Amino acid sequence: MSKCIGCGRDLSNDDIGATKKFINRGATEFYCIDCLAEHFKVERSFIEEKIEYFRAHGCTLFPKK
Repeated sequence: MSKCIGCGRDLSNDDIGATKKFINRGATEFYCIDCLAEHFKVERSFIEEKIEYFRAHGCTLFPKK
C-alpha cells in the first residue's frame, strides 16, 4: 500500500487519484487529501467536493463506489 509523502498515512484510491488529477497524472508519489489540501491552501472539503464532481462526470481516476 502507498504512503503519503507528506505525513506517511496509508493512502486510499481517492488520495492517489486526487494527486494525479491536481498535481501530475504521471505521479509515482502521492499525498493524502489532507496534505494535498494543505499544499494548495484550501479546505479538505473543497478537495472532496472536486473528487465527487469528477467522479459524477466519469473521471476514471475516481471510479464510482
